[in-house]
Parts: sequence; structure tokens; C-alpha cells
Amino acid sequence: MKAKSIIIVALLAILVIYGIGVNNGFVTAEESVESAWAQVENQYQRRADLIPNLVNTVQGAADFEQETLQSVIEARSRATSITLQADDLNDPAKIQQFQAAQEQLSGALSRLLVSIERYPELKANANFRDLQAQLEGTENRIATERKRFNDTARQYNTNIRKFPGSLIASITGFDRKAYFEANEGAEQPPLVDFE
Repeated sequence: MKAKSIIIVALLAILVIYGIGVNNGFVTAEESVESAWAQVENQYQRRADLIPNLVNTVQGAADFEQETLQSVIEARSRATSITLQADDLNDPAKIQQFQAAQEQLSGALSRLLVSIERYPELKANANFRDLQAQLEGTENRIATERKRFNDTARQYNTNIRKFPGSLIASITGFDRKAYFEANEGAEQPPLVDFE
């Protein structure tokens, strides 16, 4: 009887130690997701910080289309007003709202850059060229960080869905993280019209 009790206690201890290890793995994976999200926000903030410089350079170098410039300023304001907390990463609707505001800003910047083609003296301005290169680099960084976030979220989601980890995840409250998804119509190339 005593040997049976020792075996049961040993098995329970092994299960508890295993559960703690799996739980700690989930904590590490969740922190990786949140860290990846912070990098996404960092790159969006970088873009938002560059926009006032771009706008000032454009205003100072050309008699520019006020409507296009105003749309960039308004889109930047909307994009910076929507923030996500770590808990919001479980809510696909909140990520979609954040992404929609960022996409509006991307669209406004695209229209601004296309409109600038009409102003050769602005394109020749070294400050503008530098800012344009910074914005292009920032857009690439955003795409890279969004991919890293999705990769990290996928790895986390896979870990919490695999058995027996799924049992521990459901008991300890680890929920799936939402992904960045392409906007509707993103498969269509943008229309560039110089008229």
C-alpha cells in the first residue's frame, strides 16, 4: 500500500512539474507575441513621427494641393488615436480597427507621393528625397514587423492548441491571438493615375 501511495504521489508530482513547464512555455510565447506587437507599434509610431516633417517639407517646397495634404494630416491623427493594449491582441475586431486606421494613413501617403510627381522641383529637393526614402523604408519595416508578429502569433496559437498543452492553456486562461490580415481588395494592384 505504501509503494502504491509513493507511485501516485510521484505521478502527481511529474504531472504538476510538466504542467508548470508547459504553462511557463505559454507565458514565454505570449510575451514574444506582445514583444512582436510592440515592434509593430514602434514602426507605426516611426511613420507617424516622420509625417509632420514630410508635410512641412512639402508645404515649404511647393504650392501644394491642400486637400491631399489635409487628408494625410487627418489620417495621421486617426491612426495615432487608435491604440491596442496587450489584452486587445485576442480580439480580431480591435486589430482590424487598428489596421483600418493604419491603412487609411497608408492610402493618404500613397496619394501624397503620387501627387508629388506633378511637382518636379519638390522631387529634386534633397530634404524631400530623404524623407521619402525614410517613409519607404518605414513602410518596409512595418511590413516586416507585421510578418514577424503574425509568425510569433502563429507559433503561440499552435502551442496552445496542441494536446496536451490545450488542456493546460484552457485551464490557465491562455487565449488565441489575432493576426494581421490583408484588407479586402488588397489583391488588386493600386491604380496610379498621373492625370
